Amino acid sequence: MGNVVQLEHVSKKFGKTTAVKDVSFIIEKGSTVAILGPNGAGKTTTISMMLGLLEPSDGMVKVFDTNPKEITVRNRIGAMLQETSVIDMLKVREIMEMFRSYYTSPLSMEELTSLTGFNADELKRRASKLSGGQRRRLGFALALAGDPDLIFFDEPTVGLDITARRNFWEKVATLKLQGKTVIFTTHYLQEADDFSERIILFNNGEIVADGNPDEIKHNIATRSVSFQTNDKEVFALLQSFDQVIRCYEKDGRIFVVTNDTDAVLTEIFRNKVDAKNISIENGRLEEVFENLTAERKETI
Repeated sequence: MGNVVQLEHVSKKFGKTTAVKDVSFIIEKGSTVAILGPNGAGKTTTISMMLGLLEPSDGMVKVFDTNPKEITVRNRIGAMLQETSVIDMLKVREIMEMFRSYYTSPLSMEELTSLTGFNADELKRRASKLSGGQRRRLGFALALAGDPDLIFFDEPTVGLDITARRNFWEKVATLKLQGKTVIFTTHYLQEADDFSERIILFNNGEIVADGNPDEIKHNIATRSVSFQTNDKEVFALLQSFDQVIRCYEKDGRIFVVTNDTDAVLTEIFRNKVDAKNISIENGRLEEVFENLTAERKETI
């Protein structure tokens, strides 16, 4: 498949503060990777090094098998940051044309407007007159202007409503079908769960989890068996099972938290527990995030 990004034993220090500590990973062509972590975990510093905006203090960063500062690399990447700074007096079409001119083989205006959804009236509008959602779409357009092979999205859907968020991820799906590699950060953990093939979770400048969402949830998050019952004494019995971590009641259902749902179900049936409408709840990404970052310390 080929490697697009490679980090080997990368660290970054700012004075006496170590923002990134001995990080290594490879990102393959055509993959969609979410880089997550609490504020100050080191993810933004890592992305800045991949973009060639920062030099690592130690280790090696390669993009397309070369230094990310090289013009050949910059011609193949696009980035959508949280804040898009443009010349407010220019019209949307003028800004998009200007950014297209920076690249060797840019997307045509027709392709760019189709992907980003700008209509004829919006293209004539000055940047200063754009709504927040339109400015986000303009940032999306500028990231795609050069028809990049690698695209970075930093909190791409922050501030967007549900419909706009759904539309954005539908466009990203189109890019994936074209073989693009997508790296994104988000505080909407459900987006990482739904749209990434791989999650790299940072905390205190280090990688604390790396894998596809299902693997991470299966290996780290606890699961539960839930059911309805008329048995008021059921808690004492459930808590006697070896595999049970804890029990609680919510919305008229009993939840039995465990790392082994099969064993708990076996015990429920063996003990003839009065259980109706049984359901198995898989671990949640939010739970993984909370468990792995609960003891975080502040970094850059």
